[in-house]
This record gives sequence, structure tokens and C-alpha cells, in this order.
Amino acid sequence: MTAVLALVTSLMWGLADFGGGLLTRRMPALTVVVVSQTLAMSVLGVLVVATGGWSEWGPQLWFAVGAGAVGPVAMLAFYRALAQGPMGVVSPLASLAVLVPVGAGLALGERPGPLQAVGLLVAVGGVLLAGGPELRGAPVQRRTLLLTLVAAFGFGAVLALIEHASSTMAGLFLALFVQRVCNVLVGGAALYAQVRRGTPALPGPTREEGRRTLTAALPALAFVGLADVAANGTYMVAAQLGPVTVAAVLASLYPLVTALAARGVLRERLRVVQAAGAGLALFGTVLLASG
Repeated sequence: MTAVLALVTSLMWGLADFGGGLLTRRMPALTVVVVSQTLAMSVLGVLVVATGGWSEWGPQLWFAVGAGAVGPVAMLAFYRALAQGPMGVVSPLASLAVLVPVGAGLALGERPGPLQAVGLLVAVGGVLLAGGPELRGAPVQRRTLLLTLVAAFGFGAVLALIEHASSTMAGLFLALFVQRVCNVLVGGAALYAQVRRGTPALPGPTREEGRRTLTAALPALAFVGLADVAANGTYMVAAQLGPVTVAAVLASLYPLVTALAARGVLRERLRVVQAAGAGLALFGTVLLASG
């Protein structure tokens, strides 16, 4: 069950990243983060009230607060990187995030079996290989790489923190709600500071056109926010049901989903080494799931 939930996580994160990356090509990245997370927060608030999740309030929610504070920084860096560079390259490199929760799991005493250990190495190596061919040259490329590494560390920290935020279903909704509230507060403060510096929050040359663009994009923004929430939820359950080292690696295959979506929709061309990396990652997934 851990493997299935973790793979669902990778699917939802991959689609959310693809949608977020497309949206940041039409509007500011901070606007995408704040609006998508606000919409997700609203839905989660209804679920918390409907399930009586408030009764699960406790000190474990500090993990959700930490994840919520780090998340917007990682998302902003990642969306900006996606807007600058090919999705099929940026997204796989962000999978370095897996090193944070895997390292935490090993530090806490988790020891994968021999087959799983091989699968872990193959999967991580494959995902990294899928993003490696174009890392050279121009200053813009170096800036994109730096943004991607910041995003990777942030995403890894979120993975390591959020798994400890709840142990029940009602508590799961509450933890995700608290995480989103913090996402909106941190992202909103950054957006406010950006506007104060003279950078508009709305896309387009005029406010009226910006409002129309934002309104038209609300369904896509809602999908991005809710897909991200769903992925966090399935990952939390996967990490509680099985080893974090397995859940984190399988969940971190989401860059392959983003790369395939970019290939299908944007016609981004994958090089031979990237396709080979994708194959290795999938092979490593099979080993992890069967170990």
C-alpha cells in the first residue's frame, strides 16, 4: 500500500508542477502560489469542519507549521526555475529533495532490505540522470540551477516535516489545513512586499486585463492547489504505513510525470540520456515495490 500511495503522490505532484509551471509563464509565480494555496485552504477548511478535525489540535501541528513556512519558498523558487528553463530538465533536478527525507529516515534507524537498497539507488540515480544533460554554460542556466536546488532542499524539508504532523484521518485534514494557512501567510507577505517594490501582482498591462486573466485561470489554479494538497495527504499516509525511505523515493518520481506532460503538451524533446534515466527510475521503482 505504501508503494501505491507514494506513486499516486508522484502523479499528483507531477501534474501540479506542470500546471504551476505553465501558469507562471502567464502570471507572477508568487500570485500562482498564493492563489492556488488559498483555494486549497478554503476546501480544506470545509473538510476540517465537516470531519471534526479541530479536535485533533496538538503539538504535532508544529511540524505542519514548519512545512507550511518552508513550502512557499520552495514553490516560488521551483516555479521561477520552471518558467526559465525546460520543464523536462528543471523538474528532475528538483528530485534531489528525496535526499532529505531519506537521510532523515536512515538517521532515525530505518534500514531498507538489500533489494530495496538497490532499488533506491537505481531510482534516485535514474531521476537525476533524467535531468542532467543541459547543465552547462550561460548565467541564466546557472541561476535556474540555483533556484532548482533551493526548491529541492525546501521540498525535501516539507517531506521530512509533514509526515510527523498527524496520525489520524481527521488530523490529516487539520495538518494539511494548517500547512496551507502558513503557505498563504508566508506567500502573501512575500507578494505584498513584491507589490510594495513596484512589481504588479496581476498579469497584463492593466488591472482590468489582469483580473480577467486571473479569473479565467481560477480553475487551473484550483487544480494546482488541490493536486498539491492531495499529494501531501497521500504521502503522509504512505510514510506512516511503510518505510519513509521507500515512500520518499517513490513519491519523488513526480519529475518524470512533469517531463512526460511537457513532452506531450509542449513538445519538449527529451534526449537519449534523459529517456534512459526515466527507464532506470521506473526499474528502481519496481525493485522498491517488490522489496
